[in-house]
Amino acid sequence: MTLMTNLGPARSGALLMIAAGILFAIINLLTQYATMMLHVPPSRMAFWQYAIALLFSLPWVIRHGLSAMKTGHVALHLTRVGAGVVGVQLWIAGLAHVPIWQAIALIMLSPFFVTFGAGLFLGEETGAARWLAVTAGFIGGMIILSPWSDAFSLYALYPVGAALFWAITSLVTKHLTRSESPESLTVYLLLLLSPVNFVLALSEGVAFSGGTTALILIAAGLLTALAQYAIAKAYTVADAAYLQPFDHLKLPLNVGFGVLAFGFVPPGSMWLGAALILSASFYLLHQERRAEQPA
Repeated sequence: MTLMTNLGPARSGALLMIAAGILFAIINLLTQYATMMLHVPPSRMAFWQYAIALLFSLPWVIRHGLSAMKTGHVALHLTRVGAGVVGVQLWIAGLAHVPIWQAIALIMLSPFFVTFGAGLFLGEETGAARWLAVTAGFIGGMIILSPWSDAFSLYALYPVGAALFWAITSLVTKHLTRSESPESLTVYLLLLLSPVNFVLALSEGVAFSGGTTALILIAAGLLTALAQYAIAKAYTVADAAYLQPFDHLKLPLNVGFGVLAFGFVPPGSMWLGAALILSASFYLLHQERRAEQPA
C-alpha cells in the first residue's frame, strides 16, 4: 500500500490495471487448457472459477468484519453484475457466429463507451490526450486483428453489445468506488456471480473434478479474486477514462502468453499493433504525470 501511495495515483492505477491484465491472461491460458485439453464444460469452469474466487475473498470479510459487506448501494451492485452477465451472454452469442479475431476487435470498442460515459455520467474530464491514447490503442488492436479482411455481418453487433454492457460494468464500478471499498466491490461481484453461474452450469453438471483439473480450477479462482481486486483498487485511485488505454495491453499480453504456452508465433502486424498500444499507454501515463506535478 505504501509503495502505491509513493507512486502517485496515475502510476498506481496504471500498474494495478496492468497487473490485472497479466492475471487475466494467465486465467485465459488456464481456462483454454481446461476446456480444450481436459474437456471441462465451459459453464462448469466458470462456476467453479468464481465460486473458488469467492472462497479466497472470504478472509477479507473476516479481517474487516461485517463492515466490508455493508452498503447503501445494493441496486448499483446488482446493476453492475447484471450488466456483466448480459455482456457475457452477448459475447458468447457473438462467438457462435463471428470469427474470434473479429469478436475481440469489436470488444475493443468498450474503452470508447467508457470514455464517453465517464464524461457524461461521472463528470470526468476527457481531454484530447485521453482520446488520442484510446484511439491509438484501438487502432493498434485493429492492426493486430485485421477485422477488415472479412465481410461485415449483423452478428458482429453481438460483440459490440458486449462491449457496451462491459463498459457499463466499468462505469458503475468507478461510481461505486466513491463510497465502497475495493474489498466490498470484489466480494459483492463474486457473491452475486456465483448463483448465476451455478444456474447456467446445472445443465452440464457442477461436479468438482480432481487431479490436474482441480489444481487449475483452484489456481484460476485465486487469480480471479486477485484480478478483480486489482481492477477495483485501480478505479479507486485513478479516473476510469484514464485507465482504459492500459486495458488495451490485454492484447499483447494474451498473444505473448499464447506464444510461450502453445508456441503460436503471430504475424508481423501483431508487433506493429502492440507497439501502438504500448506507445499510447505510456504517452498517456507521461501526460498524467505532468498534470500531477505542481505548477
